[in-house]
Amino acid sequence: MAEQDRPVSRFPVPRLADLPGDIRQRIEAVQEKSGFVPNVFLALAHRPEEFRAFFAYHDALMDKPGGLTKAEREMIVVATSAANQCQYCVIAHGAILRIRAKNPLIADQIAANYRKADITPRQRAMLDFAMKVSQAAHLTGDADMAALDAHGFTPDDIWDIAGIAAFFGLSNRLANVTNMRANPEFYAMGRG
Repeated sequence: MAEQDRPVSRFPVPRLADLPGDIRQRIEAVQEKSGFVPNVFLALAHRPEEFRAFFAYHDALMDKPGGLTKAEREMIVVATSAANQCQYCVIAHGAILRIRAKNPLIADQIAANYRKADITPRQRAMLDFAMKVSQAAHLTGDADMAALDAHGFTPDDIWDIAGIAAFFGLSNRLANVTNMRANPEFYAMGRG
């Protein structure tokens, strides 16, 4: 079966014309900006109230000012999504990371093994903590806060790292359960 013939999700995917106006407008705005509709929007539109809540929290974490750059926020998504074996998020957010970091190699490096990626010691500490939140949050403690503080992260930054890792744990699990397919357009973004 060719990639374009594979379903976006194993659950029903509504037609754009059948969606509530606010959701349809959001999807159309993304399509206008990127030139395509990322499959996550179509898959999650199956449940409009959850779509709204999901993207409201996504935007609150990913699109705000703060001590983390937009590229660093995407690094967290790519590293934790790789650990959670979420193909959709690694591919889609890897594309966004390549663009935001202006680096065609960084997403692949982080997805394969962030510990060997060409990142700063500060970013390594950020990803070490994000991975701990993603994989063993019950083990986080004062030593983790001290390590992040030593790299200049504020309490708000630490909250953001944890929030992004936790939120994308939800996203990774939904993407895996729905068998969400990454759009072919993502693979080439930010590579040339």
